[in-house]
Amino acid sequence: MSETRGERLFFAADMFQTDGFDGNRRARSTQTPSRPTVREEARDIPVHAECDVLVVGGGPAGTAAAVSAGRMGARTILLERHNHLGGLSTGGLVIWIDRMTDWSGRRVICGFAEEYLDRLPKGAVSGPPRDAWGSRDAATAAWWQLRTSAFHGIVTYAPTCDPEWMKLTAQEMVLEAGATLMFHCWGAEPIVEDGAVRGAVFESKQGRRAVLAKVVVDATGDGDLFARAGAASEADINPGDIHHCTNTAWMFGGVDMTAFLRWRAEEPDQYGAFLAQGKAKIGLFEKAFASWRDDVALFMGPRMVGFNALDIEDQAEVEIRSHRLMAQHLDIYRADAPGFSNAFLMLSAPQLGVRHTRRLCGVGPVLREQWDGRVRADEIGVSPSLSPKFANVSVGYGSLIPETLDGLLAPGRHLACDATSHSFMREIPQCWLTGQAAGAAAALAADAGVQPRAVTLADLQRVLRAQGAFLHDQAPAKAAE
Repeated sequence: MSETRGERLFFAADMFQTDGFDGNRRARSTQTPSRPTVREEARDIPVHAECDVLVVGGGPAGTAAAVSAGRMGARTILLERHNHLGGLSTGGLVIWIDRMTDWSGRRVICGFAEEYLDRLPKGAVSGPPRDAWGSRDAATAAWWQLRTSAFHGIVTYAPTCDPEWMKLTAQEMVLEAGATLMFHCWGAEPIVEDGAVRGAVFESKQGRRAVLAKVVVDATGDGDLFARAGAASEADINPGDIHHCTNTAWMFGGVDMTAFLRWRAEEPDQYGAFLAQGKAKIGLFEKAFASWRDDVALFMGPRMVGFNALDIEDQAEVEIRSHRLMAQHLDIYRADAPGFSNAFLMLSAPQLGVRHTRRLCGVGPVLREQWDGRVRADEIGVSPSLSPKFANVSVGYGSLIPETLDGLLAPGRHLACDATSHSFMREIPQCWLTGQAAGAAAALAADAGVQPRAVTLADLQRVLRAQGAFLHDQAPAKAAE
């Protein structure tokens, strides 16, 4: 295994070594079928609203963007296709939030992310106390490793949260910021004039409508708007990579995770045999993870390869397989896993777990060669690195800006980066980081009447610091790369 491949899969080595990967995608023709067409007549679309900043997608990046822009006084509208905010962090049950701290224990993903988690009720968050962040004590690290908050023998702040409290808290933060929240609205098409995005058309129970905006933030996660507006994108991740898998997560209730984790730690041979037996029975078999409370178990897979999350038939197939696997897991865990004898099906994720589809071709992508501690001149935030042997990664504003398309910013998992950097830039905290920056930049651009690529970096960095974001003090304010 090459060094780069090993770096990309360090999570697999640490946490997911028994994950199953399904290469047996159902047989489908490799030829594009000839399909009949229907003609959609031209029609006038009602303008539902006009605003300064339109955010399409209420996932982690979109929520942070709407709060950031709203707090700056921009007339902000957030369109969300579901009935809740949070995207995969809530509706996808990715409630195990990845590392917010670097390997020294310093919290580097701050600002919106820090305030958001700090506002959750005490019983809605489970994670190591602040004085344990960065600890290398073997016993402490071993305890938190079982609870997904220690890696490489180091305790990190990677909390697990109650998804319902996350939904409510995100909603209230958006509304308190003065933004308008529109649920059950699917952003369908960008409105493009003279090479710039001027708003978006959305579908709803009221039909097809439009929102006009000075700046649009594409926070769809899949780059739906920038792709349909003609911006270039990349999709060069190996389909068999863990970072390209899809699945529907789920939770079991009625469990005793304390007993289960004790058994896992004290009887590793029995635990290994249990995993092997499960894999032999159903092929794809997933570990149970701790959640925010001891009577709820979280299942983040099994992860499936060979499926395209932009293909509606593949999406349906993954959902069908995941729900069947959920029931099969229940039978096996209830029969053979300590702490699971009274387990029951609690919830399958309302949203499909997607890790990668498109990545923007931007003016300043996050690249593997930048993991050497260099500080980007256009820095908008700092991400923890994949492992202790790497420095923190400086994230630049250019990763949110399309190469040529104006009027749009693209934070979240579809930002501009290479395939290796995407393995961590797609995570929930990094989406909060880039979303907050996109919202601030959009508000500045709308207020100044300029394109997002023309925003003064000194102003953007000043706003982000005022909003609590962590930036290197030595980052100079120069033009985006």
